[in-house]
Amino acid sequence: MYIRKAIIDDLSRVAEIYVFNNRMNFFPIFKDESFSFGELQVVSLVNNYFKKDEIIKNIYVFDNGLIKGFIQMNGTEICKLYVDTFFQSQGIGNELIEFAIKELHANNLWALEKNIRAISFYQRHGFRLTGQKKFEEDTTEYLVKLER
Repeated sequence: MYIRKAIIDDLSRVAEIYVFNNRMNFFPIFKDESFSFGELQVVSLVNNYFKKDEIIKNIYVFDNGLIKGFIQMNGTEICKLYVDTFFQSQGIGNELIEFAIKELHANNLWALEKNIRAISFYQRHGFRLTGQKKFEEDTTEYLVKLER
């Protein structure tokens, strides 16, 4: 098993994975250039978000000599699960989610309604759509709730 708790030195890599995935997966949906390519930057994300004690203590990284993915939890809720796009389809996301389910008792999450690939991934791991929806903050796009 290559999953461990994140440390401060991991955060630039974690933020890099997050930023790149966000641009690849969400820019085509939201089409917000000022956010995706302006506001969303690795250094500011580390300093203003990931470095907060309540956040970093709930991040776990997949590290086999190189951090290739991470999962962020809040209690039993999966907040973020990202695998570097260069290493996707190698089972890393499966390992991260199975770790979260077995070790951290993950049982719920919110996913972007239009992110069909992510919803399908979660469903393969026993999560089911609940019918609950809410707006993604400051957008017209919906998040959908999944539980297992």
